Amino acid sequence: MRPTTLDISLIGAPTDIGAGSRGASMGPEALRVAGLPAALQARGLAVQDRGNLAGPANPWLPPVDGYRHLAEVVAWNQAVHAAVLAELRLGRLPILLGGDHCLGIGSISAVARHCREQGKKLRVLWLDAHADFNTSVLTPSGNVHGMPVACLCGHGPQALIEIGGTVPALNPKAVRQIGIRSVDPGEKRFVHEVGLEVFDMRYIDEMGMRHAMELALATLDDKTHLHVSFDVDFLDPEIAPGVGTTVPGGPTYREAQLCMEMIADTGRLASLDVMELNPALDVRNKTAALAVDLIESLFGKSTLMRA
Repeated sequence: MRPTTLDISLIGAPTDIGAGSRGASMGPEALRVAGLPAALQARGLAVQDRGNLAGPANPWLPPVDGYRHLAEVVAWNQAVHAAVLAELRLGRLPILLGGDHCLGIGSISAVARHCREQGKKLRVLWLDAHADFNTSVLTPSGNVHGMPVACLCGHGPQALIEIGGTVPALNPKAVRQIGIRSVDPGEKRFVHEVGLEVFDMRYIDEMGMRHAMELALATLDDKTHLHVSFDVDFLDPEIAPGVGTTVPGGPTYREAQLCMEMIADTGRLASLDVMELNPALDVRNKTAALAVDLIESLFGKSTLMRA
């Protein structure tokens, strides 16, 4: 099945405001240089590139009360929320080009708001090496890109958790995390407390990507909005070096392709984040090219015709 809408909007969010290293701000342009708009058009999709959002510069300061750059993070996420929600209300499929993963707060809170307005259920697939469930008390760094899932579930500063208009924006039961292999000690306990469903790399090693994805995609129906938040560090750094927080032992190329193809097979994909691509750490833009390849698979590219 194809996505329910074929009208795609690309939204660039060129900031590394929530990250621990500079460079993710160049991610949107790297994806464009790697040919993302043309690749999607070649799949028969109508693509409009909305350009880049604007927001405050990265002041590169130490944390205050457990958060780095909180005011700037809030401003960027408010801009993302407004842009993503506007595209959804037009009946379009927004693809947010990050930027660091703190921007998932604005993006997914907009998707959750749209689902409430439309009476739809929400399923979020969080493809990432990290659980991103830190708080100001648990974080070792204060970098907000390690906190978005916690914020979406109502655990974070008021200015971030209320962006979507309802607190929490997201029920933890709506989230499936895939590829996780780096979780801070306090964060690990918190993930267990709230009952996040996590298919970590141990699970994928033992049971296989196919089984993990079958469970992660179970019970989707025509009233479900499927959102994929794809952190490029989900991938093994051997194939995707262009990220700020590499963690060895991630999915291989074929495992990642299977993951994307199974998502495409549901026909339910309705919004997408592509996050944490850092061209400053890449090798000849190979990570961006791989990301484009995988995004094509999300939209139905496969070796053979599938029924």
